[in-house]
Amino acid sequence: MRQLSQIYPVLLLIFGLTGCQSTHPESSLFDSLQYYQQAASGQLSLLWHREPIDNLLNGPDAPEPLQRKLALAMKARAFAEKQLALPVEGTFSDFVTLDQPYVVYNLMVAPEFSLEPLAWCYPVVGCQSYRGYFHLEDARAARDRYAREGNDTFIGGVTAYSSLGWFDDPLHTGFTALPDDRMVALMFHELAHKVVYIADDTRFNESFATAVELEGLKRWLDATGQPDKYQATLAQLSQRRATLALIEQAAGRLETLYAQRESLDENILRERKADILASLASDYARLEDRWTEPGPLAGVITQMNNAVLGLFRQYNSDVPGFRQMLVEAGGDFARFYAQVKVLAGAPADMRRRQLERLGESFHEDL
Repeated sequence: MRQLSQIYPVLLLIFGLTGCQSTHPESSLFDSLQYYQQAASGQLSLLWHREPIDNLLNGPDAPEPLQRKLALAMKARAFAEKQLALPVEGTFSDFVTLDQPYVVYNLMVAPEFSLEPLAWCYPVVGCQSYRGYFHLEDARAARDRYAREGNDTFIGGVTAYSSLGWFDDPLHTGFTALPDDRMVALMFHELAHKVVYIADDTRFNESFATAVELEGLKRWLDATGQPDKYQATLAQLSQRRATLALIEQAAGRLETLYAQRESLDENILRERKADILASLASDYARLEDRWTEPGPLAGVITQMNNAVLGLFRQYNSDVPGFRQMLVEAGGDFARFYAQVKVLAGAPADMRRRQLERLGESFHEDL
C-alpha cells in the first residue's frame, strides 16, 4: 500500500490526559497512560532533534544528496504557498533524521464481523479510526491485545503525519527517502490537513488531502518541466480506481453477510467471510497481472481483513468528489478551500451524499 499519512493527536501534549475516551475495551487508565506517554515522548523527541534546514543547506556537514533533497523541498514548500494557497507558515522549515523507516506506525482495528473500524477519541481532534505509535513494538503489542479479543487488525508504516498546525511539523528522512515526486506530493498532502479538519471524519480529511496532493503534484510537474511524469501518477490512479471498485464490491457482500450475524452461526459467518476475501484476493491478482508495476495492495492482499478494507476506503473513496469540487471552482485553490470549509460544516450524511454526487461527475482531464 502507498505510503500513509495521518492526523496525529499531539494535542494531548497541550491538554494532558483529561477528557480522553475510547470506544473500545482498551480503556483502562493504565493503557491510556502508556499510550499517551509514548506519544508525548515521541513528539518531544522530534522537536528536540530537529535542525533548521537553512543551516543544513548553508553548512558544510550535510551530504550533497541530502542538500539536494532539502533544496528541492524548499522549492516545493514555496510553490505550495504561492501556487496552491496552502498555509505553509513554519511547517517543513526544520529537518529530523529518524532512526527508523517510518515516523509513526498506524494501527487500525475492526470487529470480526463489521466494516466499521473502532475509534479512539481525543480532545479537540475528536475520534479517529486509527492510533499511531512511535515504536513498532508498541503498535504490535496493542495489535496483539485486540487480536486476542477476536478483532481484525492491521499495522501500516506512516511516512508523515500532521499536527494540524499546533506544531511546526518538520521534514524528516521518511520524506527524503522517497522519490522526488512522491516527496513533493506528500508535502502537499500534509499541508492540506492544515486547511480544514473535521473531527470524527477520517474519510473526509484524508480524501480531501489526497485530492490536493494529486492536483498539486500535477501543477508542480508542469511548472518544473516534467509533465510526462504525471502519466505515471495517472497509471497509479487507474490502478487505485480499479482496486477500489473491487473493494467496494467485496465490502457490499460483506455488509450483507454481517447484517445476518444475529441469525447465522459464527462458524458459518467466518467461512463465508473467508470466501469473500479469497475471491477479492483472486480478482485483485488477475488485475495486478496486467500491470507493469505493483498495485496499491502489493504486500497487503494476503493480510486482507475488515481493518485493511476500512483503511483503503477511507483514503480513496471521496477523492473524485473533491477533485470535481476543484474543477467546479475553476481550478482556483483559495475558492476551492472556501467551498470545502462550507461543506465541512454540513451534517455528515449531507457531506457524504454531496461528495458521492460530485464524484459521479468527475472525469480525469488527460
